[in-house]
Amino acid sequence: MYVIIVYDVSVERVNKVKKFLRQHLHWVQNSVFEGEVTRAEFERIKAGLGDLIDEDEDSVVIYKLRSMPQRETMGVEKNPIEDII
Repeated sequence: MYVIIVYDVSVERVNKVKKFLRQHLHWVQNSVFEGEVTRAEFERIKAGLGDLIDEDEDSVVIYKLRSMPQRETMGVEKNPIEDII
């Protein structure tokens, strides 16, 4: 499945969340990650995020898609996916 994860977390946790997500997904821009994952990896990501965030303060939105969506960028591409080998 293809996932897009968008988050808004407290400043003291933002780097931990970013570092964790970079192990699993492609960083698109500030607080946005996307990529193809297996069901098992998806469950590990959810569990890992659950351990890192404070559910009373932070917000994580996960979009699950069946395949990679067509993507169009206007302006500067912060981190092109094509550069990843």
